[in-house]
Amino acid sequence: MHMTQREGALDLLKWLALLSMLQDHLRYVGISADWLYVPGRLAFPWFCLAMAANLARSGARKTEWRYLGWLLVFSALSEIPYRLYIPDPDTLNVMPTLALGLLVARGWQDPSLVARLLAVGSLLLAAMFPERLMFGFFGVLLPLAMLLVFNQRWYLGLLPGLICLAANQWQVLLEAARFGNSVAILGLAACLFAPLLGMLLLRHAGSLHPPAMRRWAYALYPAHFLLLLAMRQAFT
Repeated sequence: MHMTQREGALDLLKWLALLSMLQDHLRYVGISADWLYVPGRLAFPWFCLAMAANLARSGARKTEWRYLGWLLVFSALSEIPYRLYIPDPDTLNVMPTLALGLLVARGWQDPSLVARLLAVGSLLLAAMFPERLMFGFFGVLLPLAMLLVFNQRWYLGLLPGLICLAANQWQVLLEAARFGNSVAILGLAACLFAPLLGMLLLRHAGSLHPPAMRRWAYALYPAHFLLLLAMRQAFT
């Protein structure tokens, strides 16, 4: 399928990923809403899938460095709002993970020496400091996994689902699921099936036309932390 037929679906995927992220972070506002963890598991794999869709476009090489630049700029701008809102964060915000994932996926596409060196360097950084990256080493691999199955059979979306599961706290979730914790059980399922659900959405929602999500949307990431921080202070 050509991306021109999927623009509406791609924008819809990005909006849904943003909504999922917002739901996940609402858990830290001060209300009892642990169940929001489940829809929150959709956000990161859908952002990775949107990245893979952008890389799969014809002419992606013309925009890849600009894409990386925006990620790096907003990685820096988001870190302080992220740390102000998330209690005792032990990782950086999610954008460094996405930036490294972009370099890895692009290194697979581009045989040039620079692209391959950047991809190898990104993998080494992720392997050396997984505890500092949100979603760790496997989170960095997820955009590439999405790209590899992007135009393949729909059921191959389960393969990046396994990587998505590894990128999350699967050991903790599995242990809790063994004791019948419904949030953990649904969280495991969300991680496993999120890439597949996203791929099906891209393939079958092309007739929908939500508002286009353009570069201004990067600012929504730090802005939503500030908004939620204001809400928490208002509640307390």
